[in-house]
Parts: sequence; structure tokens; C-alpha cells
Amino acid sequence: MTFRHFGMPEWSMDETRRNVARSLRDSFPVLFGKSWEEAREVFYRSFESVHLSHLQPLPGAADMLGELSDLGVRLAVVSNKVGSYLRVEAERLGWDSRFSALIGATDAVADKPDPAPVIMVMGEAIATVDTAWFVGDSAVDMQCAVNSGCRPILLRPEPPSASEFSGYAPHCHISCCADLTALVRELPVPISGN
Repeated sequence: MTFRHFGMPEWSMDETRRNVARSLRDSFPVLFGKSWEEAREVFYRSFESVHLSHLQPLPGAADMLGELSDLGVRLAVVSNKVGSYLRVEAERLGWDSRFSALIGATDAVADKPDPAPVIMVMGEAIATVDTAWFVGDSAVDMQCAVNSGCRPILLRPEPPSASEFSGYAPHCHISCCADLTALVRELPVPISGN
């Protein structure tokens, strides 16, 4: 809707997946130049009109969150989606109580891949950074993990390409939510409290 408003070519879903990772405050000035603030208003107005009706969790995500909670894993979210939208979506899904923190874009002084939102979460959720995993599906997530000293875990169906994560390679790749639960269950020491 935002591209259409500015008469720009629209992205396919594949192009969107490839190009959308950074927060709006970091990406819109590049995409829309001097008109980025107008683009922000158009985007948020458009997003608010549809985002809850299109909210779809990943297959197995609810089970994964329940099992990880039952195992005593402390869960938090760091997203480049604006924090207020992130929290409304978590509440709509009934997941807000699963997380000790839900930090979105503009909640911290900088957004992913800057470590600021992770530092903000760690004060609320995670005992020490060397025991923290950062699970994500994009290069920005892996870069944020490395920047903040967390273990980068790539969670998405397709494995990383050879040069995709230069300088911030994932510690491991898992293809689905159930695989993350299985990986945590394989840990040799209790994880409660970390």
C-alpha cells in the first residue's frame, strides 16, 4: 500500500522477505528519501488496517513456546516490528504471558542489528549473555546475536547459503519450531533460570 501510494513498483512476497529485516526508522529513509516520514504515516495507517486479520503463527510455534516454558527456559522477543504492535499481536495470540520481555523497534535507543534492544531485554530476562541464545530467521537477527554476544541460532526452513552470513554465521540452523524444542531438550545441563 505504501509503494502504491508513492507510485513505486510493488514487491512480491519473495522480494519482501529478502528486503525487509531492518526497522522502519532505519530502512524508510533509504527507501523513500525525503518523503520517509510521509511513507511512515501511510505504512502505519495501512498496517493497522490489516495486521491482526493477517496474523499467522509459524506451524508448531504455540507448542514450542509451551514446551520451552515448561522446561524453564526464559523467553523474550527482540523484534524490528514496532513494540506496541508486537505486544498487541502477542496478546492476541495468547502468548504475552510466555515472555518476560517483548521489545520492538523504537523501544530501545537503536534497533536490530544494534545490541541495544538485547541489552534492554537482558536486564529483564536473561541472566548472562553467554548463556543466551538469539533465535531468528534473518541476517539482521544473526548480526544482532553476534553484536550482543549471544549464540546465533537460525530458525527457518531453508538452510543458509555459503556467503549469506559473512562475519556472523549462525551457530546452527534448525528448520522448524519442533527442532528448536528438540535442540533445547538435548542440552546436557538444566536450563532453568538462564
